[in-house]
Amino acid sequence: MADTASLNHVLGPIDSARGLPNEHYVCEQTFKEEAAALLFSTWAALAFAKDLLPGEAMPLDFAGQPLVAVRTREGALKVFQNVCRHRGMILVEEKKMVGGVLRCPYHSWCYALTGELVATPHVGGPGYNAHDAIRRPELGLVEVRSRVWHDVIFVNVEGQAPDFEVHAADAIARWQEFEPHPFLAGADSSFAFDVACNWKLAVENYCESYHLPWVHPGLNSYSRLEDHYHIEAPGCFSGQGTRVYRPMISEDGRRFPDFSGLSAQWDQGAEYIALYPNLLLGVHRDHAFAIILEPRGPARTIEHVALYYTSQDAAEGGDWQEMRARNTEMWHAVFEEDLFVVEGMQKGRHASGFDGGRFSPAMDGPTHCFHQWVAGRMLRPALAAE
Repeated sequence: MADTASLNHVLGPIDSARGLPNEHYVCEQTFKEEAAALLFSTWAALAFAKDLLPGEAMPLDFAGQPLVAVRTREGALKVFQNVCRHRGMILVEEKKMVGGVLRCPYHSWCYALTGELVATPHVGGPGYNAHDAIRRPELGLVEVRSRVWHDVIFVNVEGQAPDFEVHAADAIARWQEFEPHPFLAGADSSFAFDVACNWKLAVENYCESYHLPWVHPGLNSYSRLEDHYHIEAPGCFSGQGTRVYRPMISEDGRRFPDFSGLSAQWDQGAEYIALYPNLLLGVHRDHAFAIILEPRGPARTIEHVALYYTSQDAAEGGDWQEMRARNTEMWHAVFEEDLFVVEGMQKGRHASGFDGGRFSPAMDGPTHCFHQWVAGRMLRPALAAE
């Protein structure tokens, strides 16, 4: 990990601060340290709830932690460590329908989808399925704290973070007008990118609008750089907003239905925030999207993208199929335009003379806000030891 002095440079005022040192993008050991400090100790985005049907289990490797998300037949969603309490065998290797139990493929110990150990065949010897030393009530699956917000499954792996509603309070308050409305996943409106970059670079790029004229010329042609403003909530999120949003219009003059009850600011406005650590969100009057950044190592990130609509008809109805496809294609193209940038910055982090870079005080506030959050959390163990 970078030394304390280097991280303290990140915490300085934006006009003199430096960015995070190279180690935070290329070093395997620093990646592990960041996983503990930035991902496991707070509420991180794991997956989309839409991807789990009742009775289904979905294994997830979260920065090296083997987890499994399940949905009970009653619809409740839970996340557990994906290991049997007997010998630590992985329970689920691929997403599948499991019905009512998770069965270990090694010795067939079985767990209810609510986590309880319910069967231990031959554990007391052939034909004896119980043993005094194997206390089933004490050997249920290890549950990971989870919470679903706007279809995103969040987890707190360490288990000691404040409640999710406290963690995300500023974001919930900022978009309070959207809170009463379910985000309904669009049919065939999800896609993913496998990106050769550190996950933090995706956050940094998403936070700011400075790059619009050169990286997104089509978008910038109507939602110009000067139409954008910064959003900064230190310790929680940062991003950008635009005062010029144009809803998509079909050939016959239709638009997606709007979220109901929105104030006038959303008539032509839209906002895009990175909810720390690893969720990118965008809201508009007629649809929303979420991007979960899945860290796969210091130099690899899977970006999972899902688009959401305001009504079941808009989300799944055949009358809107062509419009949904056009909207998905549009956002796919926009996000794809960013890939060469984040991958280029990743390559640049191997330059031994790069000192973290500088921030434009006028244009890079949201990115600096994120860097300060990272540096502050990484410095906590050092401060505690003093």
